[in-house]
Amino acid sequence: MQANNNKKFMSDINVTPLVDVMLVLLIIFMVTAPMMMQGVEVNLPQTTVKPIKTREDPLILTVNKKREIYLENYRIELDGLEKKVKKIFQNRRDKEILLRADKDVPYGFVIKVISRIKRAGIDKLGMVTEPVD
Repeated sequence: MQANNNKKFMSDINVTPLVDVMLVLLIIFMVTAPMMMQGVEVNLPQTTVKPIKTREDPLILTVNKKREIYLENYRIELDGLEKKVKKIFQNRRDKEILLRADKDVPYGFVIKVISRIKRAGIDKLGMVTEPVD
């Protein structure tokens, strides 16, 4: 006697669990993405100027109310700013920095920071502000 094996393997992929997992991951990332924003907290001045469009992500230099200077999220001293910026931009073609200075920082200190950036050979320096509501 022969055993009748009429069972066939199912070759279709069940995508329902995959879609469920992907939707859950999408929701998790949508909820957590705004919380991932980091940076030094500064009170920016307000203007009515339109935003500038850049080709790549520029380096962000922040000066807070206590006159502390941060390159992205790393604190540096004013004396070491020029050397650090030169080192970072030595192999970049577009030399662009965005300066985020607290509106309560004295104008003279901001000018000192700008002069160190310009001495480092930076071509473009943008000032970050908040739009007026």
